[in-house]
Amino acid sequence: MTQPSGAEASAPEPKHARVRKEIAELVAAELSPGDALPGERQLEERFGVSRITIRRAIADLCAEGVLVRRHGKGTFVSHGRVKSSLHLASFNEDMRAEGISPTTRVVVARAEVPPAAVAEFLRLPAGQPAHHLVRVRLGNGAPVSVDECWMPVEATPSLLGDDLTGSLYGLLASYGTPVLTASQSVWADTVAGETARLLDVPAGSPALVFLRHSFTEADGAPAPIEYSVSTYRADRYQLSMTLELTTTS
Repeated sequence: MTQPSGAEASAPEPKHARVRKEIAELVAAELSPGDALPGERQLEERFGVSRITIRRAIADLCAEGVLVRRHGKGTFVSHGRVKSSLHLASFNEDMRAEGISPTTRVVVARAEVPPAAVAEFLRLPAGQPAHHLVRVRLGNGAPVSVDECWMPVEATPSLLGDDLTGSLYGLLASYGTPVLTASQSVWADTVAGETARLLDVPAGSPALVFLRHSFTEADGAPAPIEYSVSTYRADRYQLSMTLELTTTS
């Protein structure tokens, strides 16, 4: 009988790939999101491989979003990425759709004069204050995004006295100024300073940034109601979309 050629014979599984699977099984069976992964020395002894192999397997799992490295702290089980399609929905709705419990921590809530770009969008005269909110959005207790938004005081007079830990879209609807449409831009970036601290990641960590211009309706015409910038941890958030071919040329 002829032996299969090198191209036909199945190549042996690389050692780091086998260890990657074994660490993934360890995570699934013994650890929970947020738990620290055992140290490299423990993993070496457990799986009988070199530290180089352990590190490569861990790097693969970090790239897949199973694990996350925290500078100076170690490697931890990821809380997973929240999956969202490009549609007009609140953070809380996206979280609950994925079976994740959403919570919010309010960092800033005050009226102040906005930057020029914000004032222009909200159609505010120079020097007129707007409501300014900065909130950390969490999923199952772990930071997912930092949301900064501005809204006209005239349209949201009681905002600062209301519960700001829930859905702002729900509050806006209760004021009679529901968000009806929005335009949105998304780009990849890195985080620094206060944003990195609030997201609990090292400066320079990757992020997805969403700039959203939201509109309600006034006198039968679209009226700006919210200017927001949301910065999401790239290891905890992903976008999904369905595409249709519109032309064959």
